Amino acid sequence: MPKTDEGAALGHASFWDERYSKADDSSKPTHEWFRDFASLEPFFDKHLFAARKPDSKPKILHLGSGDSTIPYDLLSKGYDNQVCLDFSSVVVDLMRSRHALKAGVEWKEGDVRDMKDIGTGSIDVTFDKGTLDAMIFGSPWSPPEEVMENSGRYMSEVQRVLREDGFFLYITYRQPHFVKPILNRNNEWDLEMDVLGGGDSFEYYGYTLRKHKSD
Repeated sequence: MPKTDEGAALGHASFWDERYSKADDSSKPTHEWFRDFASLEPFFDKHLFAARKPDSKPKILHLGSGDSTIPYDLLSKGYDNQVCLDFSSVVVDLMRSRHALKAGVEWKEGDVRDMKDIGTGSIDVTFDKGTLDAMIFGSPWSPPEEVMENSGRYMSEVQRVLREDGFFLYITYRQPHFVKPILNRNNEWDLEMDVLGGGDSFEYYGYTLRKHKSD
């Protein structure tokens, strides 16, 4: 776990600009947070491939995508209507250059807490592994005000950009009793959780969140 001051730094673009400026020219990601595509494929098979087949052209938004290979792994499966959003201009430029000849994945610079360039109700599927977690630091029992403000803005924006029948796929190592109050603080989502099994030292969880429909 990061120290509190380091954890707070993860929520700022300057931290990631510095990290990604050291990336080499290979296709190997600098940070493949919370498991790679191969280990997440069963989760995708259940919650994405079965629900939104490639020929339906679902618009997929990667939230804080970094230099993960996941968008291009999905592209190889036929998902060619993807947008990758990241607030690090360095990684956006890097990935545009690295994949210049591959259509079907668009790169945008932007902050997931204020997605002004993403239209309301325009996205079928949002995906996050590592971005929300990078906003969380300090005590898990009583998160700092900054954590609650940033995560609240983020979750509100995810709600806004999703279509009414859209869904949010989220991967984390955080214990459910700590993360659920951050994900669903006003009961605005219907949650389904899968236990994905352990990695080197953590158990991972996959959430599928859909807009809550009142009776």
